[in-house]
Amino acid sequence: MSDTASNIVDCESGEGQAPLVGIIMGSDSDWNVMQAAHEVLVELGIPCEVDVVSAHRTPDKMVRYAREAAERGLKVIIAGAGGAAHLPGMTASLTTLPVIGVPVPLKTLDGMDSLLSIVQMPGGIPVATVSIGGAKNAGLLAARIVGAFDADVQARLANYARELEALVETKNTALKARVSGAE
Repeated sequence: MSDTASNIVDCESGEGQAPLVGIIMGSDSDWNVMQAAHEVLVELGIPCEVDVVSAHRTPDKMVRYAREAAERGLKVIIAGAGGAAHLPGMTASLTTLPVIGVPVPLKTLDGMDSLLSIVQMPGGIPVATVSIGGAKNAGLLAARIVGAFDADVQARLANYARELEALVETKNTALKARVSGAE
């Protein structure tokens, strides 16, 4: 195994299982956005890994990571990037695994540059793209991809959906109480 694996931080999920989802980002400063993907995967018990892999500053590492990902057991890669946002597309060009791009907002252009860069992939190199800063949905989409072949993950996702439904109903009840009290 290459030195890429030694730089990877395993997520605290999956009870020692090999990671199924890779979360990569161009800089550690992207963690404040990408952490949401990590959190939802941990909540769903899906083993994952986190690594800084820059398409521009560490291109050789990016190539190794993408080319070795399937061999190491990954099923999905979530790639967050800001600015020119080449990491998701370049990663997708180097692997047959599904890649989910997360546009990371920067101080200028509020992430629109990243969104447009990630979503405008040429034919033949698909990258699923979530909203600007939408790492939580990227984590959920990765979980659904893994869950398509894992009944336990499907059950955890169904429970997650039920919890969301209950939360909405709780908020609805609270809103109705506020409105009726205001009249």
